[in-house]
Amino acid sequence: MASSTNKRAKKTLYNDLFLQVIIAILLGVAVGYIWPETGAKMKPLGDAFINLIKMLIAPIIFCTIVTGVAGMRSMKHVGRVGAKAILCFEIITTLALLIGLVLVQFYHPGSGLDIHVSAAQINAAKAKVGDTGVLSTTEFLMNIIPTTMVGAFSSGEILQVLFVALLFAGALLSIGEKGRVMLTFIDVFSSILFKMVDMVTRFAPIGAFGAMAFTVGAYGIKSLEYLGELIILFYATCAVFIVLVLAPVMRFYCKLGTWDFLRFIREEIFIVLGTSSSESVLPRMMEKLEQLGCSKPVVGMVIPTGYSFNLVGSCIYFTMGALFITYATGTPITLGQELWLLGVLLIASKGAAGVTGSAFIVLAATLASMKIMPQQNLDVGLALIYAVDRFMSTGRAITNLIGNGITTIVVAKWENALDHEQAKKALSVGYIEN
Repeated sequence: MASSTNKRAKKTLYNDLFLQVIIAILLGVAVGYIWPETGAKMKPLGDAFINLIKMLIAPIIFCTIVTGVAGMRSMKHVGRVGAKAILCFEIITTLALLIGLVLVQFYHPGSGLDIHVSAAQINAAKAKVGDTGVLSTTEFLMNIIPTTMVGAFSSGEILQVLFVALLFAGALLSIGEKGRVMLTFIDVFSSILFKMVDMVTRFAPIGAFGAMAFTVGAYGIKSLEYLGELIILFYATCAVFIVLVLAPVMRFYCKLGTWDFLRFIREEIFIVLGTSSSESVLPRMMEKLEQLGCSKPVVGMVIPTGYSFNLVGSCIYFTMGALFITYATGTPITLGQELWLLGVLLIASKGAAGVTGSAFIVLAATLASMKIMPQQNLDVGLALIYAVDRFMSTGRAITNLIGNGITTIVVAKWENALDHEQAKKALSVGYIEN
């Protein structure tokens, strides 16, 4: 018994990624606050870690989907799982937009704000957006089809990789036993890729330190002062969404505890907290949801698709950010315009990938295309939000992560592809032994 206790203690002190990431985040905040110029130079550390993960995402998604679909033995099964996932995505993201709209209507963040925005701040926000525009529905659908098969992997477009993987899996199924050798190879290759993820993830504390030091050093704690109300309301709304929407679904439909699930993915949450990117833990989330008892085919279909279609944190940000700008600049907006904005954002949100800062670009491009306010007011409002966007992106990413994880469990339960006993056991332990 003593040796077992010592083993756990050793794991906690020297090999606990959760603890290491927390310490790294605190050190990053300290460095960014005390030595802001030094902190601002730490950005490459965070970028390097995210790039290490991103280089593995496309092949992991491909291998997972191919082996998962092959396990389904039927493309009809694939279509059924995909349809259920899309339906869940649309319901959850619509609720996220509505909750954001209701709370903003109630609190009116930005009303009466004494705006002092410099030309440099406005130019910085414009530079971030660049020439990016909102894709039309046709353009979005056409963008799913890559120009070349290799291009899908080199560009890192998740939906393109998903499309290629489904075609490949369907062809592999159609040739029957002749495809067994290839399937075995892909399965082994997938195991190697996940082992690479484990190796890369050991550098998560360094990435979290660099990203957090840069955030505090470059943007400063002072940037939180005059926009603190918006930030607090945004984080509170994300918490309300988790408590009022996701938690009841987990409790009453999946018969699992939300807090237990959050404890189960605590390492991933803190990695996202440090890096502000949910994409940094995509491979680990796929692995953990399989360990939780969700079938590999469901995980392979739902998680990658959710990174484009189920960004609940981004949806909350869109409604709150858009209406904050109207209140802060004194721009009148009717209920009809708000509902129109809600519908457009529901579509535009599908183009906001899990990469840091993409939601701000989508918000800016959407408001510019809708022309519901003068350009000068829009420029000022975007400059205000851009000043604190990095702090809000952390909340977006964490909420997106939790939303995608729970949605995957819901779809697995709906598909009778959830090992409930395994899930309860994993959640009761709260960690997975390596």
